[in-house]
Amino acid sequence: MIQKIICQHVEKSFKGDGTKTIALKNVDLAFEKGEFTAIIGPSGSGKSTLLSLLGTLDKPSKGFITYDGEEILKKSKSKIADFRFQEIGFIFQQFHLLPTLTAIENVLTPLFSRKVPYNKLERAKEVLEQVGLQDKMNSLPSQLSGGQQQRVAIARAIVHKPSWLLADEPTGNLDTETGERIYDLLKDLNEQEGCGVLFVTHDPQLAAKANRIISMKDGVVISDKVGVAP
Repeated sequence: MIQKIICQHVEKSFKGDGTKTIALKNVDLAFEKGEFTAIIGPSGSGKSTLLSLLGTLDKPSKGFITYDGEEILKKSKSKIADFRFQEIGFIFQQFHLLPTLTAIENVLTPLFSRKVPYNKLERAKEVLEQVGLQDKMNSLPSQLSGGQQQRVAIARAIVHKPSWLLADEPTGNLDTETGERIYDLLKDLNEQEGCGVLFVTHDPQLAAKANRIISMKDGVVISDKVGVAP
């Protein structure tokens, strides 16, 4: 279980059409296991880029990120993928559920071709029950509401027992009431499972409930406030 993630002098740039766009500029941050942290800022501020780097989906252009002192991103693609499977769960705004698979089959997808020390089917049932969808296990995504689809996505993100849960606008496509339920679920997972939660949001009311708020603008961290939640 990864206890600490550190970003030092992290920069991320993209090239296209003869121009260079710098999405992140000299980011220095540290995250401790069990945090419940919101990352906020306007569109184009670098929030999702930062989340992608922390989740090992991409590599910095400059600087480095360490996980308990180890630079995982310098390893081979297969070892990075193994690390990601063991330590990190993702929740995407668009859910990304496979439309031809049932809820339980979608939850099982991260476990395909993986050896784990537990029964895969029983674990998938367990997490669907945890998110309140025990009666929807055999439903297709088209038969589920937006909030139910997001809960399937959350179950899929935690089925492999990650130590960190990264969520990009987890309530962005949901109505206020459903969004509040999703937030409460993430908070419960944080408190009961002990996994660190880092979530990107445009919702200031949602962010205000976090224990830490990182504000970004134009690729730069402009504030980092700890202990802000009531």
